[in-house]
Amino acid sequence: MTPIQTPQTSKKEVWSLNQWLTYLEQVHPNDIELGLDRVALVYKKLGLDLSQRTIVTVAGTNGKGTTCALIEQALLMANCSVAVFSSPHLLDYRERVRVSGAMLSENAHCQAFLKIEQARGDIALTYFEFGTLAALQLMAESNVQYLLLEVGLGGRLDAVNIVDPTIAVITGIDLDHQDWLGATKEQIAIEKAGIFRANIPAIIGDPQPPVTLVSAAFENRVNSFWQGQDFQYKVDHKGFHWQGRNSRYDNLPNPQIPVQNASTALQVIEILGLQLDSSQMMQTFKRTSLPGRRQVVQSKPTVILDVAHNPQATNLLAIDIKNKQPQKVIAVVAMLADKDIEATLAPMLPIVSNWYCASLDVPRGAPASTLVSAVLSNEQKVLDYHSVEAAYISALESAEEDDVLVVFGSFFTVAKILEMRSLTSKIKV
Repeated sequence: MTPIQTPQTSKKEVWSLNQWLTYLEQVHPNDIELGLDRVALVYKKLGLDLSQRTIVTVAGTNGKGTTCALIEQALLMANCSVAVFSSPHLLDYRERVRVSGAMLSENAHCQAFLKIEQARGDIALTYFEFGTLAALQLMAESNVQYLLLEVGLGGRLDAVNIVDPTIAVITGIDLDHQDWLGATKEQIAIEKAGIFRANIPAIIGDPQPPVTLVSAAFENRVNSFWQGQDFQYKVDHKGFHWQGRNSRYDNLPNPQIPVQNASTALQVIEILGLQLDSSQMMQTFKRTSLPGRRQVVQSKPTVILDVAHNPQATNLLAIDIKNKQPQKVIAVVAMLADKDIEATLAPMLPIVSNWYCASLDVPRGAPASTLVSAVLSNEQKVLDYHSVEAAYISALESAEEDDVLVVFGSFFTVAKILEMRSLTSKIKV
């Protein structure tokens, strides 16, 4: 086995956050190793007690981050203390843990990593497992009442699942990570249902859940709430309307996140018993946004950044863009090679006029030529570029005021544009 190349200093007590992250990337031979035995053992050694907290665990193929963001804003509006663990991050690792709506210091993360390192001994942990335990350590130290935990991969064997939730949420189910979770939606649903616990509320945001999820809810004896049955939403010219078992909201602002996820979050908010009036809920909706999720960074032309990287996500993205009735849609896309590229790009084909396909220069990144093959047709303009940045600059130069330019395909793709825009802004200043 290749020895771990640790950062230059051997004194972990004084490591920077970047040194810790380098170490975490090398400390385990695999990026992913599903299973709870190792991480549960370290969790026990840490001696953390979260039994008095209200814990909402959120699983799903898409929509976990935005669902958590709306719940978080509602809790903050109700003057409740809340912490959120989410992944992956876009630009700054500290994005993964928010306490009272804010990131923590680099030193706080370093101290949490040190505690995990001391507790684990010779137990091997992956990057994500290490980060999950560190997040739980930070949350325990924060003394907040509500914890929102986003599942990284699947549910049943994900590190987050070492903690028993008060409420379980499944946002939606689609084909992604098939090598780990199964080849069909029915198989993937069983993995997601691993976060269920007997007699707790379980909110299902997918309006067309696989039959295996319905069976799992029954077998696990959860108190189920189903999108389209127990709660539903409608969007019209007056805004966003929602109806649950005990609550109703009308004429809310159209959310800056996918409407299906907003509806799912509202059902969680109802179960939590938050007493927010219409005015407070309007403010909650206005304040809820998340970088890289339908993020509008420019107007005239409208530039939208979205991390959509599977068919379900791009289908919803295409619907949202079509509803804007743009003069023309220009797409900048770069993806990972292990994704279902053709199926992911298919929902965008009817609405995109010009494609700017880019190679993604990260491990597992797909070459631009692979994307070109997936979208090439006689009706569309298709160009390929060596980098996301080059594709974006070219697309922006060609766009007119009434066009929509959408950048999507991966967290890495969106991160590159956010980083580029940040650097450009600093240069201008």
